[in-house]
Amino acid sequence: MIRIPPVLRALCLVFLPGSSLSAQSIDAAVRGIGTGQVRMSFAAQEDVCSDGGHRTDRRRTADWEGPCDGGPLRVVLHVVDASVSGIDTYVGGRWRPRDGGIRDLGTVSTAEATDFLLRLAEMGSDDLGHDALLPAALADTVVVWPRLLGIARDSQVGTETRTAAVFWLSQAAGAAAIADLREMATDERDEHEVRVMALFALSRLPGDEGFTALLDIARSSDDPDLRRHAMFWLGQTGDPRALAFFEEVLARQ
Repeated sequence: MIRIPPVLRALCLVFLPGSSLSAQSIDAAVRGIGTGQVRMSFAAQEDVCSDGGHRTDRRRTADWEGPCDGGPLRVVLHVVDASVSGIDTYVGGRWRPRDGGIRDLGTVSTAEATDFLLRLAEMGSDDLGHDALLPAALADTVVVWPRLLGIARDSQVGTETRTAAVFWLSQAAGAAAIADLREMATDERDEHEVRVMALFALSRLPGDEGFTALLDIARSSDDPDLRRHAMFWLGQTGDPRALAFFEEVLARQ
């Protein structure tokens, strides 16, 4: 039975110029508020929008365009005892006025915001790290995939954060990540859920190389469960080569 990792289901949920506010200033705001909320806004990628809730998505496809609110990413840092304990991310819209316990940093630069968020992912709890990766990956004009790769490979980071990093790595790096994703998928020393997410990430890559890597894993992996997952994602492609491979497997039974 193919089990889709919970983090993958959760990830199916998800332009203003930046100011010069630094990540150190974000840190200072977190320390300074003690307990409360720190709000900040920064530029989202052009095709990212929101349905008005927590769900973020791509605004259009080749055939369809729906009502979806674009605009900046709006991030709420929930702070307890001068440490970030939770993160909420929105796209577009506007902040509701609130009394007390809130520090609004206004528009910050994408570079500084993503640096702060990625540090949370690298060092924070598993839930916090997972939530920090969403706005970092959707930020505009920043290259985040090298640090996503580092998080995905770091066995000291929580499993949920690592699997989220693998997903966003496939979105941010594309074909440049094929070798790393394949290595993660076939590393028998790594956690199973991380390896399964690497297979999914390979299935999302454009072009032929991700498909070829999946096919090789389905043919040759010593892990039967990994082979089943590779075959599942091959089946989603609709590629005639996948059908030919399935026919070959059935003929051997």
